[in-house]
Amino acid sequence: MIDLFSDTKTRPTPAMRQAIAQAEVGDEQKFEDPTINRLRERICELLGKDDAVFLPSGTMCNEIAIAVHCRPGDEVIAAAGSHVVDYEGGGPAALAGAMVRALSTPEGGVPGTFDAAAVRAAVRGDSRYFPRSRLVCVEQTVNTAGGRIWPLAQMREVAQTAASLGLATHIDGARLMNAVVAAGVPASEYARGYDSVWIDFSKGLGCPVGAMLAGGRDFIAQAWRLKQRWGGALRQAGILGAAALHALDHHVERLAEDHANAQVLARELATLPGVTIDPATVETNIVFFDVAGTRANAAQLCAELARRGVQMGAFGETVIRAVTHLDVSRDDVLRAVAALREAIGAVAGASSKPTN
Repeated sequence: MIDLFSDTKTRPTPAMRQAIAQAEVGDEQKFEDPTINRLRERICELLGKDDAVFLPSGTMCNEIAIAVHCRPGDEVIAAAGSHVVDYEGGGPAALAGAMVRALSTPEGGVPGTFDAAAVRAAVRGDSRYFPRSRLVCVEQTVNTAGGRIWPLAQMREVAQTAASLGLATHIDGARLMNAVVAAGVPASEYARGYDSVWIDFSKGLGCPVGAMLAGGRDFIAQAWRLKQRWGGALRQAGILGAAALHALDHHVERLAEDHANAQVLARELATLPGVTIDPATVETNIVFFDVAGTRANAAQLCAELARRGVQMGAFGETVIRAVTHLDVSRDDVLRAVAALREAIGAVAGASSKPTN
């Protein structure tokens, strides 16, 4: 199976499995796991923050950050379609009691982003009738916009504006390292001026589990309390920390291969009948394309692809997402395009058959 459904589908490499097997471990809850302690130091240096905590998932990173920054009834400002808005099961409301104000992209802006002016316009006035604007969330890269990268200058302006208005700031860094590699901007520069930030190890970096949330010491102390409360406590977590350290050493620079493969995929998809895509918009490892011009909807084509040994994801009636990653080669990409060509032909042929 060529699995382009998501970069969460990566499996540990043999070298990563070896690192896991040899990991030195201890009680992470008591700060006695030397591997997790090394990882925490590494992430603090990488992101330019004072402290960090290892968590089972990126969603938990986002939800803990929101709950630390906000009080019940507060409002989070985030981009429409971002992960905290659409893909965390209503977590901000359920876990933090926070509302989310979803912002559209300003005309001419990078899809899935917003600017400082949009933040100023979204902040509520000082009235007891309004929720209190409290937190601005930025997602780097933007998943549903096709892995687009927030420009550094725009992120800086958003952070500065938020701070001037008394708002906290948070980066959903699920694919932050993809932006780092694609744009050549250090992670600490993206994180500068933001109160909290995390990176995921289980997507492009190829680990089986884990993410790390970073910020100030007081922020992380509060994050630890919620980690305990929400069942995120880990004991001998060094086996997961070793995988993350291996990934940081060996799987960051190679993200450029995923980006190159995504470009190949986009260019080849553009040659298929009925498929609409602009390869120029593919900046990292996520490829969205529209199949409205075929005689099938997205779900039909994904089902046909699965029969041919390829997994992709349907996003709405006519849009499909494909994500390149550690377990997908250049040859796999070309085979996936060939399978899609066959799938389009099969669906078109079936729809043209006369019915009794």
